[in-house]
Amino acid sequence: MDLDKLNTNGKLSKELTDFILNIPIFGNLDSEELHYVADQMKFIEINSGEILFNEWDRSEFVCFVVYGSLDVMKKSGPDSYAILSTLKRGKSIGEMALIDNSPRSATVKANTKSILALLPKDHFATILENRPHIGIKLLKGIARLLSHNLRKTSTRLADYMLPLS
Repeated sequence: MDLDKLNTNGKLSKELTDFILNIPIFGNLDSEELHYVADQMKFIEINSGEILFNEWDRSEFVCFVVYGSLDVMKKSGPDSYAILSTLKRGKSIGEMALIDNSPRSATVKANTKSILALLPKDHFATILENRPHIGIKLLKGIARLLSHNLRKTSTRLADYMLPLS
């Protein structure tokens, strides 16, 4: 799939609209709101092995996998990384970039050639300023996603901990 097929005459293709609609963060948006948010997004293509961002980089966008897959990695030694997860179609990375100004907590590298939808932090700020009702819906979606991820992490941590008694 190439980027030109995602947009037709400046309008979102049905395939791209359906993709965005199925991302949980955008689940509460109606059609008009969805198109407004999509207009704030940028679409990029990265090749297999290409780094999207490094751990400790400035957080400037949230990213959604349209096609392909990304490896989320943490440095495990001077020249080595541990793969924490592999993100495929519909998954997101970098949601916290829209919430805080902390640096990236992991490195993300394309596992395959990938097309990504990016929502830059400044475009999110535009949504909040110009369409606060949409911004609130997005913030609720992000909060739900972060809450879900925290619950999964807590469960994993509990599975690794030894009993206290």
